[in-house]
Amino acid sequence: MPFAPDVTETLARARADLRMGVPVVLGNLLVLAAETLTKARFNRVMSMDAQPVLAITARRAQTLKARAYDGELARIKLAPDAALRWVQSIADPADDLSAPMKGPLPTLREGNAAHYMTALNLTKSARLLPAAVIAVLENPAAFALTHSLTLVDSAAAALLLQANSPLHSVVHARLPMESSENGRLHVFRPENGGEEHYAIEVGRPDRSAPVLCRLHSACFTGDVLGSLKCDCGPQLHAAMAQIGQHGHGVLLYLNQEGRGIGLANKMRAYSLQDQGFDTVEANHRLGFEDDERDFRLGADILTSMGFSAARLMTNNPRKVDMMQASGVQVTERVPLMVGENRHNTAYLATKAAKSGHLL
Repeated sequence: MPFAPDVTETLARARADLRMGVPVVLGNLLVLAAETLTKARFNRVMSMDAQPVLAITARRAQTLKARAYDGELARIKLAPDAALRWVQSIADPADDLSAPMKGPLPTLREGNAAHYMTALNLTKSARLLPAAVIAVLENPAAFALTHSLTLVDSAAAALLLQANSPLHSVVHARLPMESSENGRLHVFRPENGGEEHYAIEVGRPDRSAPVLCRLHSACFTGDVLGSLKCDCGPQLHAAMAQIGQHGHGVLLYLNQEGRGIGLANKMRAYSLQDQGFDTVEANHRLGFEDDERDFRLGADILTSMGFSAARLMTNNPRKVDMMQASGVQVTERVPLMVGENRHNTAYLATKAAKSGHLL
């Protein structure tokens, strides 16, 4: 069947479906993202013979004082009279302080939960809150066919969601900039249908020598709007200026907004920070890890451009470690100490204390 989608392409469909509120069939599981779940579909799944559960990450379970018997996640039993509003309040911590009593939350401890974790990783990759209503299906293929749902091989999906999707160069063209008139923008597209990533090359760096390089994650609020809540914008502009002054180098601009959780979830985290939580605590309450980014992308782009070593402009040792583990030797860490102001002092202190940044 040469026109049929492979697993990578089917996963891209599944991500789009979940974002639209459409369920997917993952292995033998019917998966409905809690964030986009409609009342009609929720009522339908609650009327099924299979006992549905609400799967949340262990980070979110810890916040709710629910036991995560499955290690990385918890499966909360849904009572017959459970309401959609309650389910979404478990998924979204927006009202945790105003309505803290959401339990008791009985969680399952028997059975293999590996496919449930794959379902949560799929919702994460769709940039949704990592929470899903899930029901076991007796005949998943027939169910998917009857309801015209995307059917995904769970074991294959688990491997692909953990792997780094191959990147391919799409185009590059000359781009004169304020920091350097001798610039060139390269666009790279992943095979998994995710966001494109960019490399801004200044001059003609020697491929046989360590390249002056900045690994920068997209920050719409800081890079574009000039937000004072972070130091991203100043770091971007300082790095470009330094590369321009040096005469040659590469800035890698990776579309991993909000430490890899997406702009909407980043704004949710900002709202939690306004309630008094620091940046790490906010991510955990949402159900995410401290940092969901994958810096292997940067190493892959540099390697494809012909570089094997870099002088990396960063304050984050994790970037150095991941680049080196991915085959790019980091010969020097170049500090980038800019952007502190009265609005982000606590944020920077948290990055140093909890995330190991060298500030």
